[in-house]
Amino acid sequence: MSLLPEELFQMALNIQDPWFIEKIDFSPETKRLDIWIDFVPGSRFDCPDCKIPECTPYDTSEKIWRHLNFFQFKTYLHCRVPRVQCKRCGIQQVTVPWAREQSGFTLWMDALMVLLARKMTISAIAEHIDEHDTRIWRVIGHYVEEALSKQDLSSVTSLGIDETACTRGHKYVSLVVNLDNSKVIHISKGKDASVVSSFKEDFSVHDGNPENVQRFCCDMSPAFIKGIEENFPAASITFDKFHVMKIMNEAVDAVRREEQAVNQVLRKTRFIWLKSPDHLTERQQNELGSLKDMNLKTVRAYNIKMSLAGFWNNWNSDIAGAYLKKWYFWATHSKLKPIVKAAKTMKRHWDGIMNYIDSRISNGVLEGINSIVQSLKASARGYRNISNFMTMIYLRCGDLHFKLPT
Repeated sequence: MSLLPEELFQMALNIQDPWFIEKIDFSPETKRLDIWIDFVPGSRFDCPDCKIPECTPYDTSEKIWRHLNFFQFKTYLHCRVPRVQCKRCGIQQVTVPWAREQSGFTLWMDALMVLLARKMTISAIAEHIDEHDTRIWRVIGHYVEEALSKQDLSSVTSLGIDETACTRGHKYVSLVVNLDNSKVIHISKGKDASVVSSFKEDFSVHDGNPENVQRFCCDMSPAFIKGIEENFPAASITFDKFHVMKIMNEAVDAVRREEQAVNQVLRKTRFIWLKSPDHLTERQQNELGSLKDMNLKTVRAYNIKMSLAGFWNNWNSDIAGAYLKKWYFWATHSKLKPIVKAAKTMKRHWDGIMNYIDSRISNGVLEGINSIVQSLKASARGYRNISNFMTMIYLRCGDLHFKLPT
């Protein structure tokens, strides 16, 4: 037995009683397919608010939704959606099963856009489906916000926080990451102490207990340190080893720049001193070997840096403490001002550096996430507003679970 076109599309769209497909109109000229849905006369509906059954339709309102393309043809669903008279809630518009309330897209179209946004820029999606990007952002924002509202943070005990630039003009957002699963769980505008207090409020709303947070990793930002101490007093602060080594790299480079002014052999050698020896090319390794045979201040600064790098391989607190004390003595007696300054910075943050031996946590995960974030920013050539930027970070780097049709 052959099916009528209406029956075929009714099955394809999973349209069920009391809804049915009334008619279909296809236009080859405009490459557009329009499908009209109606409800069986005499049907009654549940109240969308209080769910009281058997409410009588009061009147109807014409609605249109963009659906997934059938082949290359744009498809639109049309329906006269009833409003019902509820004894408890008054006049309420019925919720249709194929679309969200006040949405211009079907649930299947929503799902497509969310899935595409995990891999594509919004502008590319807009071009691909021939829709305005503002409408797409609205859909993505809805699902990200809905998923965030259902986060369960009750088991989180290890956190990392770092800032990343979001636009030109020194505008930043701060990312908080669950270090146990390497997922972004909170984003705040700015990079001051209020970022941590804002996170604490959100953390508590989602069943997180600040007293259960045992470890917090950050850079040496006074704002972050203050915020963590005030809002997560039970957490031990571990200063990120990548940030510590960044400070030492800056000190080595300062020594190189000073010495380069009187010794041209150091020209164009910047990256040789800053990169890990394992990451040097064969030519750079040979050049480094030649330079190390010279009596250069930069070589002494480099050796002090590499000695500090060895600290992170210690697993015993007593041995690590003794190691760091010897390193500090060497660095502060080096007579290299940038190195002495960096060593004194380490001294002021001694406990947070030593905490690494027990916690073994770092913001290496955040560095990786930051690379993704900067790639997002570059591929989109900037974002119209910070909220969109934050939405995309959550989508790509958050542990979000979406309720989408399959």
